[in-house]
Amino acid sequence: MFPDLTRDDVFRLETRRLWLRWPRLADAQAVVRLAGEKAVADMTARIPHPYSPDQAERFIFQARRDNANGESLQLAITPKGKPNCLIGMVGISPDPETGKPNLGYWLGTPSWGHGYATEAARALIDAFFAYGDGDEITTCARVINPASRRVLEKCGFAYQGAGLSELPARCGLYPVDHFRLDRRTWESLKAWGHTGFIPEAASVEVEIDRSISLAS
Repeated sequence: MFPDLTRDDVFRLETRRLWLRWPRLADAQAVVRLAGEKAVADMTARIPHPYSPDQAERFIFQARRDNANGESLQLAITPKGKPNCLIGMVGISPDPETGKPNLGYWLGTPSWGHGYATEAARALIDAFFAYGDGDEITTCARVINPASRRVLEKCGFAYQGAGLSELPARCGLYPVDHFRLDRRTWESLKAWGHTGFIPEAASVEVEIDRSISLAS
């Protein structure tokens, strides 16, 4: 799904305010504290509440393995200039049911309301289409999560309808809104963005920086 460029743990995306990098074992404590909070976990399909350190470590090891294999790209969201300060995660991985590339993300509650989720998601979406050959990205949001829906709409996703989806960590089927973004739409949005049509457009740079150790 992802090219060789992203399969090295020195890969990093840079936006106006954020650095997105591979997760590492040192992030486990922040993942437990932020992702394990009920307000965050309840909006996700696979984050349990409470979230134990062992579960966080297993997630990080699996994310790094999948990144290295090119099967997905899971990146830690950090403030620019503070690469050790994880505030959330963003990733694209195969949907368990359809196999299509699926976008997921979460932010710790202290970082809500600042536009970080949109900025991080746009950066990863740009990398997916710019460096890979995929034609579409799918995703969904719980119907009780309008903030996530606004993020997806600002990233260019089109609403595909509502339905029930299994959320394993929530132990059941829940109503969700389904969304899709295809390559043609992304290319159009990027072109319009260069003319100033899209507000809050985040410029994205890919950086391979071997002066920073990202080893676990």
